[in-house]
Amino acid sequence: MPLRAEIAFRDRPRASREWESFRDLLPRGVLEHLQRALATCADPDGSLRALGQLRTAQPQPFHRLCRAAPRLKAAVSVFSHSAFLTGDLLGDLSPLEALFSAGDLYRPFDTSDYLAQMRRLDNSSVAGFRRQALLRILLRDVLGIAALAETTAELSHLADAALEFVYQQVMAEMSAQWGTPDGGGFSVIALGKLGGEELNYSSDIDLMYIYGRNGQTAGPAGTPALSNKEFFHKAAVRYTALLGASATGGQGYRVDLRLRPEGRLGEAALSLEAAQQYYRKRARDWELQMLIKARVAAGDPAPGRQLIAVAEPLIYSTSLDFSAIEAVSESRLRIHEKLHARKKASATADVKLMPGGIRDIEFLVQCLQRLHGGREPWVRHGGTLLALTRLHDKALLSDLEYSDLASAYTFFRQVEHRLQAVDDRQTHSLPTDPAELELLARRVSARTLGIAVEGDGLMRQLDHHRRRVEHLYQRVIHAQAPDEAAAKDQKGGAASAPAWPPPPGEEGQPLAPNLRRLLEWAAPQLSAALARRPLARNRTAFERFLDGLHQEPQRLVGLDESPMLCAHLIEAFNYSPWLAEQLNRSSDYLDCLRHLRQDPVIADRTLEAGMRAVRQKFSHEMFRLLAASLCLHAPIFETLQSASLLADSVIDAAYRMATAEILPGHGGMMVIALGRLGMLEFDLASDADLIFVIPDSEAVRMEQWTKAAEKIIDLLTAYTGDGTMFAVDTRLRPGGRDGALVQTEQTVKQYFEERAEAWEGIAYMKARAAGGDRLQATRFLHDLQQIDWRRYGQSGRSQEELGDMRRRIEREQGSTNVLKAGVGGYYDIDFALMFLRLKGAVHFYPALNTPARIRVVQQMGLASATDASFLQRAATFYRSVDHGLRLLTGHSGGSLPTAPAQLVPLTEIVRRWAPSPRGNLALAVELREIQGQTREYFDRVFQ
Repeated sequence: MPLRAEIAFRDRPRASREWESFRDLLPRGVLEHLQRALATCADPDGSLRALGQLRTAQPQPFHRLCRAAPRLKAAVSVFSHSAFLTGDLLGDLSPLEALFSAGDLYRPFDTSDYLAQMRRLDNSSVAGFRRQALLRILLRDVLGIAALAETTAELSHLADAALEFVYQQVMAEMSAQWGTPDGGGFSVIALGKLGGEELNYSSDIDLMYIYGRNGQTAGPAGTPALSNKEFFHKAAVRYTALLGASATGGQGYRVDLRLRPEGRLGEAALSLEAAQQYYRKRARDWELQMLIKARVAAGDPAPGRQLIAVAEPLIYSTSLDFSAIEAVSESRLRIHEKLHARKKASATADVKLMPGGIRDIEFLVQCLQRLHGGREPWVRHGGTLLALTRLHDKALLSDLEYSDLASAYTFFRQVEHRLQAVDDRQTHSLPTDPAELELLARRVSARTLGIAVEGDGLMRQLDHHRRRVEHLYQRVIHAQAPDEAAAKDQKGGAASAPAWPPPPGEEGQPLAPNLRRLLEWAAPQLSAALARRPLARNRTAFERFLDGLHQEPQRLVGLDESPMLCAHLIEAFNYSPWLAEQLNRSSDYLDCLRHLRQDPVIADRTLEAGMRAVRQKFSHEMFRLLAASLCLHAPIFETLQSASLLADSVIDAAYRMATAEILPGHGGMMVIALGRLGMLEFDLASDADLIFVIPDSEAVRMEQWTKAAEKIIDLLTAYTGDGTMFAVDTRLRPGGRDGALVQTEQTVKQYFEERAEAWEGIAYMKARAAGGDRLQATRFLHDLQQIDWRRYGQSGRSQEELGDMRRRIEREQGSTNVLKAGVGGYYDIDFALMFLRLKGAVHFYPALNTPARIRVVQQMGLASATDASFLQRAATFYRSVDHGLRLLTGHSGGSLPTAPAQLVPLTEIVRRWAPSPRGNLALAVELREIQGQTREYFDRVFQ
């Protein structure tokens, strides 16, 4: 049995038995296909059992499947995520084969695509067609082909096609029996998630039926005429029944008509005139708000469009006051009260109705749309995610608010999808059984979390998002209320307290009176933002910035016109003296602060402008990345990876300039990164550990290549008026300081085969191509890793040597660099992961950061799920603290600060990337806990 398969199934006896049977049956190449498919799936046990059943039920299709790696991966993905679709495939594998034969898996379907398929198949069963289509949609989802927005859109398009197909069928039947109604057909108006084109896998569809006018049918000879009211009532009843009919192929669509005028007591189908009168005169506020998502999904579009046109001015009234928002908030509170009563009998979490869940986000978005949609038609849209984007576009949500709400909504909807895809059942409740919760976490983590987690990790993520949404709901909604205190102040009353209090234990630092008055006149919006969010720190630096900005009136006006930019600016000065220093060096950094979501790239046009332009671009992009980590709460390892790729682009620029000058027309040198840059965890003030290697065939030009390497180092490290980019350290090359700066591939390989020590072997486990000939560098590193594995990975001696070296570093540096070198510090994690990777170095990866290394050692069976989850938490904590210290001071720090002036802001920014596991846990307390658990894990690895 291959090594990875043995590791993956060592703790799963049932799966191992299935695997053994497959190993005896299938050729080696097919086994490798199966092994790769199982390595990344959410439920290897369930997938293997399903494959065993498929082999028995459909032997020939089973063998065809195993020989086609993409189809095998798709089948395993279905087996991992959906029990009801697994049952379908075990009965008939041909729908899966047809998807690949037709090539339909890699493009999105719209309503016309699904409708054409239904007509071509002449499928009168909505339920059967829906089931077949869900197979394709689920695969696009779980294989990562489609994002959440594409998945919900396709589910909506599928429902729209079913609505239109059944509409045509019902109208044909009814017209043949009763004749054609006067005035045309009826509109099928979709509401709720279908109206917003964000449908779930298994959801009720909220509909409303509107016909054009009163009249009667012109029936066939001998058939009495029906009034339009009677005709459309019969049509609505028949239509609803056909949509919801079940078949052997599954269930149809559960239709909910309770959102129509008068709810359960209302007519099944209503005339346009009656509906218009209802919404003009009798509709309650929540009924108007519900129409934000109204969309004509099928049938005769004219009546529905006319109704929506009449309703829009009522929904988005420019005179809407805060009482309407309060009314919706009261409805929200009633929902939460009912849910609380339910939870007394059940401990399950409901991602839809819980406080801070899906419903709260939808309420929040709709409230903002109603308040501002009259003046800003751009924000009118039924889809929650797109509406969030448009509210952000109009600066009605800050970057942080938008980021938090969009990420929470995406997370909750992904959880909801994974819950519903299992049994095609409408559910929003998380399982209470630990095993089921862990399986759900694996299903969710593959797309949403980006890391493998256990059930408690999923619950922590859910709770984090829920709390952020609750906080934002209160803050954003209440910020829309009339500023009664300000009005009172204008009439001579007492001044109000700031809406955003300064951080706990610190008083706000008011600006100098003259500067404050100048700001009130020249930038009233910025002045108001500072009144709401007073500076707690760095007042002097901020005043210096404003004083300089006053000399650039256009920039000041641009700042004042952007609430989002004002908020980011205050955050930067409040929490990062380093960011504040850059802003005071040049107001150009203000433009970087305005555009925090751009990709950090050194474009060719910058390269053509020379190294000075590259340095300036690097400085601006590094500033923007660090500001985004602070203001947008960008995940810590995403920030570090982006900074690493930015450094790569600079290294590549220096390589191209150096070779163009010294070796024009020649290429082939490999610039290889180790250390933090090698593992994609480069940060502010990090050194770049680099080595330079050339192919053996280039040894005749060693002198020129050495000059080129020296030139690269000079370009990267030169101190100019624009500052420095980063230091370069080449001491990790073979032979250290005494070794040649540039070495051939054969020289390096021979060094590792004969002379290198174990610590050098693990150091090169972090190596990756950073510039020059990257393809050749990757091949070379693969060869080098095989040497490491043969020499150290299979040797028990390396374990002892590495353990001794780690303890020596602890003795020498532990007292001054507690966070890294101290007992239980980051180096414990680093050495353990490098040693475990060395044991499995037969498997090569071009680049791995710490979370990826943890995933790899877990997948190889070298770390339990519990250990992996802890290591993820500990690594995130250590990197977050290190990153926070760099933002505060401009350089790395070895220990937590003790002075409140530094510890308070450090705590606040670290919690943006590493939330407290419980309550408001102090950083020092969490550090002690993590140190203890980390050392215990290190001792187990190196015992």
